[in-house]
Amino acid sequence: MSDDAKASAEALVPRFQFERLLNQDQAGRRSSLLGSIDSKPALLILERAPFPSSSDYLSAAPNSLRTINNLGANDIYHWYLASSGTIDRPSSNNNADASVTTAVDDFADLKINLIYPCTEKHIKKYSKQGVRFVTETPAIYRDHVRPYMQAQREAGRLNWAYNIIEGRKEVEDVIYRTPYGQDPEEGFLLLPDLNWDRKTVDALHLLGLVERRDLWSLRDLRKKHVVWLRHMKTKFLEATTSVFPEIDQDQLKLYVHYQPTYHHLHIHIVHVALEAGATQATGKAIGLETIIEQLELMQGDDEAGMDAVTLCYTLGEASDLWADVFEPLKEKQKKEIKKNDTASPQQ
Repeated sequence: MSDDAKASAEALVPRFQFERLLNQDQAGRRSSLLGSIDSKPALLILERAPFPSSSDYLSAAPNSLRTINNLGANDIYHWYLASSGTIDRPSSNNNADASVTTAVDDFADLKINLIYPCTEKHIKKYSKQGVRFVTETPAIYRDHVRPYMQAQREAGRLNWAYNIIEGRKEVEDVIYRTPYGQDPEEGFLLLPDLNWDRKTVDALHLLGLVERRDLWSLRDLRKKHVVWLRHMKTKFLEATTSVFPEIDQDQLKLYVHYQPTYHHLHIHIVHVALEAGATQATGKAIGLETIIEQLELMQGDDEAGMDAVTLCYTLGEASDLWADVFEPLKEKQKKEIKKNDTASPQQ
């Protein structure tokens, strides 16, 4: 492209006159605008570019925020909305404070999560790493993964969740809860997911934490839990739509993660318009209705359950499960295959 053509193309964007917003998708990260340029209709699609990777930019970014608004905190986890630049807008001298507040709400262009102080486990989790697709048989679950889950629980990794469930921490962040202790079997609460900005309804992402502590993950679900699961599904949907009446129940989907980030059963509740990323991907998310149907069709008595099913999922190479369980099992299998090949008689 010649310099003149490049300059001509670049001059078009500043002349765009905004008329109305047509659509926002990718959880609000892409906006389609209708307007005009020189009295002719024009569409302008704005999309967030990746963050620069230069050290100069990254070191200056936290100190260059125009505004920052804390959305909530629990233990070492904090999350915010922030503005990275200035926006020219009409303001009234008679209500300057309201104008500033509106600017914070309307023009926040960054969602920030802060973990402080962080641990080596956090650093591994958020570092770039290879990903593996593993197969967890019932035997591997029984002999290796279940003991890993138990060790995580005994190390106090769930204290923050119990603090929320019992109403000792993060009370102001709970969106909905049943009275704690009134019904230990069906008591629950709804929390905003760490990655939701708490305002974009089409990107709604909630966590439903149950009170009962005997269910660590989907592996603990059995045929005897089918009625309970269906009832809880109804309660989650009713609670969500009561808090957000602009949403219908058929605009929500429910799923669980395996492996979950923490081993206390919780349900993800998301708007169907939320574009599927890693959190909803195959190898991570399993639909709640799929689990219920699988349990209903499972042979055996009421104690038959998901601990007897082979599950496949993704793991980061820096995760403890890969390093301590699946990589050693893989190396052991490779050695056994090599040993068998060596022992096989020559034809």
